Amino acid sequence: MKPKVFLEFVEFQSLVASVLPFTLGLLYVWYNYHAFNLLHSVLFFIVIELMHMAVNANDNTQDFVHAKDEKTFKQLTNVVGHYHISLRLAITVIVSLSAGAAIIGLGLLKLTWGSSSWIFLGMGIIGFLVGYFYAGGPLPISNTPFGELFSGITMGYVIMLAAVYVNLAPARQLSWSLAGNVLLASGLAVFAIGNLMLANNLCDYEEDKLNERRTIVVLLGQRVMLWAWNIGYALGYVCMVAAVLVGTLPKLTLLALLIVPVVIKNNRQFGAVMVKSKSFVLAVKNCILITISFALAMGIGIIFHL
Repeated sequence: MKPKVFLEFVEFQSLVASVLPFTLGLLYVWYNYHAFNLLHSVLFFIVIELMHMAVNANDNTQDFVHAKDEKTFKQLTNVVGHYHISLRLAITVIVSLSAGAAIIGLGLLKLTWGSSSWIFLGMGIIGFLVGYFYAGGPLPISNTPFGELFSGITMGYVIMLAAVYVNLAPARQLSWSLAGNVLLASGLAVFAIGNLMLANNLCDYEEDKLNERRTIVVLLGQRVMLWAWNIGYALGYVCMVAAVLVGTLPKLTLLALLIVPVVIKNNRQFGAVMVKSKSFVLAVKNCILITISFALAMGIGIIFHL
């Protein structure tokens, strides 16, 4: 497989969606606990990127196998059909990436072993299961109304919480209060990532109906879910402000609110023309702008201790 085809097969450009929650986790753990473990962080970063690529490759492969639209989607739109990637090669790539993530992850588990390591192991297992069943199995998550929920929570919250854990363990273990505080602090990332998936389904509305997918957009309609899409961003910012008020995020994190007018502008343009080739990029810009501004504002707050 040529490098260009491989990068498209694993959707390399989308990896930023897992890099940013990881970065937020590092900033969070430093602000609240002044903790950072370089080895643990590097190993965890490799794990999440390998797993993210494996999930993307599996999604593309499963979409190809189960597609109802034989001509347009299967042979032209989907990367497996477009580049004539054999299923054997596709599966080999998926298994290799997953195995690499599992081996490194088990090594990291050993390094961080403690009383709550079983929870960390559980997060890893859940990540693998969600990664596979998002597009695989008899009823793929992406074909149900829960795709946005699973993607937002898994990538926005679980990655951030795990990043916090690997920098604290084994000296400090997970607790309910720690997990709850991280959940509130990760709210903006959760909604931004979930909305990226929702934007994809909004744009794929007609195609998903043709391929008999039961996404929440197909079930409730574009108009209702476009409204929910806009509300999602607002709820994310509410979570961020609440986390600042309870003290788990620096006060200067509120600087991230400065890009809200840009987000609103992108939302209006997206809602006017929900065509993937023209407007999906606006949702991608929103996700990147929101999470990067969030991380930068947190970083500034940490530097100035505000």
